[in-house]
Amino acid sequence: MSLFELRRFEEAKSLLCKTMPVAQRNLGANDLYTLTARKVYAHMIYDDEGSTLDDVREAMTMLEEAAPISRRVLGGTHPLTLQIETILKYLRASETPPANA
Repeated sequence: MSLFELRRFEEAKSLLCKTMPVAQRNLGANDLYTLTARKVYAHMIYDDEGSTLDDVREAMTMLEEAAPISRRVLGGTHPLTLQIETILKYLRASETPPANA
C-alpha cells in the first residue's frame, strides 16, 4: 500500500516535495514520472480534508504548468493528461467561493 492509499497525506506530501525537484532536474519536466508525481501531489491536496487554500493554490499552479506539457508530450487523450485536467477542474472549483458569499 502507498502512503496515499493509507491517507497519510503529510508524509506523502513531504516525500513528494523532496522527490519532485530531483525528478524534474534528472528526468526533465516532460518525463512521465515527473508529470505523474505532480498529479499525485495535487490529488493528495484535493483528497486531504486538512488542505489549506494555499495548498490548493500550490497544487493548481503545479497542474497548470503540467497540463500543457502532458497534452503536448502525451496527447490530449492520454489517461494522465485527462487525470491532470480533471483534478485541475476540481481544484479550481474548490478555490472558488460560494456564489452567495
